Amino acid sequence: MTQKSVVISVLAAALAVFVAAAIYVTWFSNNARTASVPLEIAEALVRPHSPTFGPDYAPVTIVEFFDPACETCRAFHPIVKDILFEHGDAVRLVIRYAPLHGEVTELAIRLIEAARMQGKFETVLERILGGQPLWASHGKMQPDNLLLLAEDAGLDMVQARTQTKSPEVVAILKQDIADMKTLRVQKTPTFFVNGVPLEQFGEAQLRALVAEEVRASGS
Repeated sequence: MTQKSVVISVLAAALAVFVAAAIYVTWFSNNARTASVPLEIAEALVRPHSPTFGPDYAPVTIVEFFDPACETCRAFHPIVKDILFEHGDAVRLVIRYAPLHGEVTELAIRLIEAARMQGKFETVLERILGGQPLWASHGKMQPDNLLLLAEDAGLDMVQARTQTKSPEVVAILKQDIADMKTLRVQKTPTFFVNGVPLEQFGEAQLRALVAEEVRASGS
């Protein structure tokens, strides 16, 4: 082996060690932070059925307990989308349902889940939120308008009649309500970032907490 080859081999080995060390440090840092959240809480925050936006491997997870009839949830929806855009693959959003406005809110959730089964989750979600004043303004629930909005967004209502009552959707609602109680969620939206609750509610506070977790992850 020539001296040049030896040097190249040494440099390659050193680079491999450096990359492996960097991966280990990142993994250890992220998992150490996650491990600080009690197992019961971690399980209650994210369930396999939960709708997500962003990559599963993102080091930062925002969990939002969300009510489609909540005016503040509607106001924060574009803010959360902007946070995801700002941080790219470093952040993902997990949506949990919090039906705090009664039967019509549950209907909205069932329609959104039917839309997910039909591959139209985001389209129907955006339409229902955008048209919220038409069906849930100041707590005045108008389910007929809600159904019209979902249909206008492309939801197949014939299929949806069965899908909204399916055991899968019933189980999702039941589990999310149970997890609300475990986590003591009493209002919407309620945010957790990598298991850390947003103690002081506000746009600036949410952005700051997410940015802090992104920096801590090394992303």
